[in-house]
Amino acid sequence: MISVTEATANAGALKRLSDQGVSIWLDDLSRGRITSGNLGELVASSHVVGVTTNPSIFQAAIGSGAGYEEQLADLAVRGVTVDEAVRMMTTADVRAAADVLRPVHEATGGRDGRVSIEVDPRLAHDTAATIAEAKQLAWLVDRPNVMIKIPATEAGLPAITEVVARGISVNVTLIFSLERYRAVMDAYLAGLERAQAAGLDLSTIHSVASFFVSRVDSEIDKRLTLLGTDEALALKGRAALANARLAYEAYEDVFGGDRWLALAGARANKQRPLWASTGVKDPAYKDTLYVDELVAPGTVNTMPEATLNAVRDHGEITGDTVSGGYAQARADLGAVERLGISYDEVVRQLEDEGVAKFETAWQDLLDAVTKSLLSKGVDA
Repeated sequence: MISVTEATANAGALKRLSDQGVSIWLDDLSRGRITSGNLGELVASSHVVGVTTNPSIFQAAIGSGAGYEEQLADLAVRGVTVDEAVRMMTTADVRAAADVLRPVHEATGGRDGRVSIEVDPRLAHDTAATIAEAKQLAWLVDRPNVMIKIPATEAGLPAITEVVARGISVNVTLIFSLERYRAVMDAYLAGLERAQAAGLDLSTIHSVASFFVSRVDSEIDKRLTLLGTDEALALKGRAALANARLAYEAYEDVFGGDRWLALAGARANKQRPLWASTGVKDPAYKDTLYVDELVAPGTVNTMPEATLNAVRDHGEITGDTVSGGYAQARADLGAVERLGISYDEVVRQLEDEGVAKFETAWQDLLDAVTKSLLSKGVDA
């Protein structure tokens, strides 16, 4: 973790990014980050205006045990189940982070200052259970700046509509395909329309759509490398940016249409694109690639701390790098398709893998907490 002095001295690129209309959210959370004051420092000095979590982040934080010992002991004495213990710890962290970010939330009219918490990933294909879990999480955290993360699976789409219709702000996660992204925006608008019909104040409902970036390159680059031709190798590192840029084009289309304009008149908020999975996985690429090349107004970029530090140190923020690149983006994805790499197959695989990875991380977290509770003499 960096000191506030270091952050302030080198935050120029982060300020330029923020000035371009990109909200910088931290893709990480732990109790130590909160209690040490580090999160507050990042908000104060590094233009961080939000936090995202996921099962993998909580598995790393709580699985280590650091900072959670006293609460684990108390939970063990109470004889709670492991699922309840995990939810008590994760919601406590999100509630505390939301309190740190509350001034940002108030200063931005609810646009930023957001902290996201995900429904149990084991419910990704169960609409009714996802809705129930989302309502429960919103109640448990009990902060106006919480966002409930719902995966963009087929079962997740009607859950998004129902949860938004109830006035709960939603972060839609695990979006890989352009077709699914349009379905997500449709689900959000349907939820707003139902909320409006129910007499809710639409200005209090916010949403982001988490469009995953680096994993697209990881999978398509692997297939291009196997082909091994000059044409294939020349396309490496281009598919993820192309996919994201076309997602932004779709966002402009949907939120410039008549359906949206009717809701905007009722003070509804756009569902902003959020660039997720922006940590570069291929060391051959610049470590700020998915930040420098995805600058566009009205977006969110959620970064792991290593990426945040890299942008602060040597990010090249020169203006909008998304708008106007749509023709080239279509050409890049078309070239990949012509080589026999199926876009539909890749994005379907990535969604399945994304859900599976979060399920595995969640189970690892449950196992670690079970072990901790048992070590204190309580049957978990």
